[in-house]
Amino acid sequence: MRIDKLLANMGYGTRKEVKTLLKSGNVRINGNPEKSAKTHVNPEEDQVTVMGEEVEYRKYIYLMMNKPGDLISATEDAHDPTVIDILQPEDQVFDPFPVGRLDKDTEGLLLITNDGQLNHRLTSPKKDVGKTYFAIIDGKVTEEDVQIFAKGITLDDGYHTKPGKLVVLHSDEVSEIELTITEGKFHQVKRMFEAIGKEVTYLKRIMVGALELDEELDLGEYRELTDEEVEYLMNITNLDS
Repeated sequence: MRIDKLLANMGYGTRKEVKTLLKSGNVRINGNPEKSAKTHVNPEEDQVTVMGEEVEYRKYIYLMMNKPGDLISATEDAHDPTVIDILQPEDQVFDPFPVGRLDKDTEGLLLITNDGQLNHRLTSPKKDVGKTYFAIIDGKVTEEDVQIFAKGITLDDGYHTKPGKLVVLHSDEVSEIELTITEGKFHQVKRMFEAIGKEVTYLKRIMVGALELDEELDLGEYRELTDEEVEYLMNITNLDS
């Protein structure tokens, strides 16, 4: 890893600011002054200090965002702003990406990381990691619907989903529900309800596994996961933390 990327990732400024820092002579690698931004280091073996203080290397970043309903769950998009666009520069330097995807108009819990292995495990259907959504439904959701969802739903393309756990919070002409599924097919929640003749008018993801969306986060806000939350995700995906 280049020394300028390492220092930028560790919060010592932008690449331009880091180059100025290097030129000042205040950066040392294994005790030797280093002024070239192009120098490569092994952050797990080399000792890097800035003004005498050792740089603690951090490889991965783990974030929880309360995604608003006007952002694309992608790293970049030619037409619309993405969830990565609203991250602070000190977080963007880690080159993070969203874990799975939420539809543009879907709000709620979105995990963002640069840990590719965790991303793969969390999104793999084989792991059966539940994703729980709160939804407002145009139509009366009944106990019969609960039983139908428990057996899986055949979508418009013929695909039969895995069973979903449907909980009815309020049943009327407009209903409120929570639904837990372990897959992430395109528009899956909306298409599951369309299959039983009902329409999702509002959708928000509130939980991944047992990890709940932080209620303190307003739409568009995010925070780092705690060590305990990261450990939980590692445990449910059988990864060593």
